[in-house]
Amino acid sequence: MIELRNLCKSFVTADGPVEALRHVNLTINNGDIYGIIGMSGAGKSTLVRCINMLERPTEGEVLLDGRNLGALNKKELQQARRRITMIFQGFNLLMQRTVLQNVMLPLKLSGVDKKEAEKRALELLDVVGLPDKANAYPAQLSGGQQQRVAIARALSTNPDVLLCDEATSALDPKTTHAILELIRDINEKLGITVIVITHQMSVVQEICNRVAILENGEVVEEGTVADVFSNPKADATRNLVYPEMADSAVLADEHGQRVRLIFNGALTAREPLIARMAMDAGVEASILGASTRSVGDRAYGYILLEIMGGPDELAKAVKYLRGHENVTVQVEVDYAVKGGQA
Repeated sequence: MIELRNLCKSFVTADGPVEALRHVNLTINNGDIYGIIGMSGAGKSTLVRCINMLERPTEGEVLLDGRNLGALNKKELQQARRRITMIFQGFNLLMQRTVLQNVMLPLKLSGVDKKEAEKRALELLDVVGLPDKANAYPAQLSGGQQQRVAIARALSTNPDVLLCDEATSALDPKTTHAILELIRDINEKLGITVIVITHQMSVVQEICNRVAILENGEVVEEGTVADVFSNPKADATRNLVYPEMADSAVLADEHGQRVRLIFNGALTAREPLIARMAMDAGVEASILGASTRSVGDRAYGYILLEIMGGPDELAKAVKYLRGHENVTVQVEVDYAVKGGQA
């Protein structure tokens, strides 16, 4: 288990001090695929570098199974780091070495016998689906294949934790999906805890079970992916989960009656719900904005409605819509002006 307690990190720049992380508290359980997401400058990369102590926190603690990494001496920290490995956006392979030599490198640095290191490296290349690329060089591989080699290298020391720092950002959607499938498979088969640092909500949707939203170095929301997607509370979360929502909301009449439906795994998202409401409850509505997506076999998304008529029609609409399973109904008040909700 990884625990971050009151984690702070500041830097001194030419323009003065910068607080990259402010009082971050997170618990990442063994076996999690944990997403940490935020826009550029939110503090994601600094956070991941603090987890493996490549950056020393200005304040706070990083605990690995109850052991404070910041209190370890140099030798103890080196041993602890073998349990936490990392893959990057840029792959970071040695171009003058073969695929096999790249995967063997951490083992050789750890003093593993060459024959044993080669055997382990070949096994890992099989795990990542590249058993025939051992003698190839990185330049001869596609981006997705290079990332697979980087994953094999990261697994060579039998880590407990795999840190993925924007590991799929340089890949096309099809290759991204394949790499995420591989990471999920490794998590399930080897029991490795995975921490995914990303700015792409689609990555979190696909493989993570929990997520933390970072904004300006602070955690503004945290929870299961299903909970955060179905009912985003912080403005930063809403902007990441449903970026179209803020844009569409400004089109609404400031004094209109707005209802936001959030589908959290409901098949209802694929049904003609608004047309049925008009027929069954006699209430008409205009769709101001909508976005739905699938996560596995579950549907997530939102519809922002303007309810026609007065308070009676609004009450009928809310009652009708709340009668559907896995649909959250929120009545908006001055959303276009305040961005808030009632």
